[in-house]
Amino acid sequence: MHDVDWDDLRFFLSVASHGSISAAAKHLRTSHSTVLRRLASLERNLGARLFKRLPSGYAITPAGEQLRERLASVPELIDSAQRQLSGLDTRPSGTIRITSTDTLMHGLLMPMLADFRRAYPDIRLQLVVNNAFLSLTKREADVAIRPTSRPAENLVGRKVGRIQTALYASKAYWRKNSKSALEEQAWVVPDDSLSHLAQARWTAQHVPSHRIAASADTLVGMLSAVRAGLGIGMLLTLLADRDDQLVRIRDPEPQLDTDVWILTHTDLRHVPRIKLFTDFIHERLRASDAIVTSR
Repeated sequence: MHDVDWDDLRFFLSVASHGSISAAAKHLRTSHSTVLRRLASLERNLGARLFKRLPSGYAITPAGEQLRERLASVPELIDSAQRQLSGLDTRPSGTIRITSTDTLMHGLLMPMLADFRRAYPDIRLQLVVNNAFLSLTKREADVAIRPTSRPAENLVGRKVGRIQTALYASKAYWRKNSKSALEEQAWVVPDDSLSHLAQARWTAQHVPSHRIAASADTLVGMLSAVRAGLGIGMLLTLLADRDDQLVRIRDPEPQLDTDVWILTHTDLRHVPRIKLFTDFIHERLRASDAIVTSR
């Protein structure tokens, strides 16, 4: 394999993973013809056919399957080397890619991030607002700040505290409807895409389906719907308590409390800029009145 261009192997793995030339080209941000040329070069140098072209796409051959198995650990080894080399940087500079949910980013983190930048102006923050867990192993992010009761086992970090959920209505809605029982109210609930959340399980148990006025696919969307008067809803206190158009109807439900974690990959935890950032955010979050730090 001494004649093989290592970059050709990257093209091979992409086609094997995506199942077609066009999908691999899109993933690699290159042209269809470039992918074909790279594959042809690899097959020529190896003296083996790696794919069989079918009407439904490209099917990997036994030789291709053997090559893919041998290369399976290569992307992770490269990523690991990059993470470890990042640790050689001792200056508080560079870029930190941070991922968090829309609720935490907009409702809590932004002022803290601004303060961090003022303290460390040579560090650039790249923000990824995403309600799905990005892979820190694949370097989709360097630090995750997440509400979760079960952080991934391959990550390291600290639990900051808990965020709470309570029942709210808009002030205008509640003036008109406060004398009616809760089961007679119109409700705003999480939709099926949020079925993994404790709020969704709670509403499924307590809210009659015929009383649901609206559903939303984000907790921020639920807050907007409740504020507009569509009904009452279980909202995060860190968002709703700061909204002067809303009124809290009930105290927080303890079974809906969710832990908040600051997480990173084990290879990055001693990188100076990562440690500076996680220590800074941990201290600020612990001091926030939106985070409950004791039972």
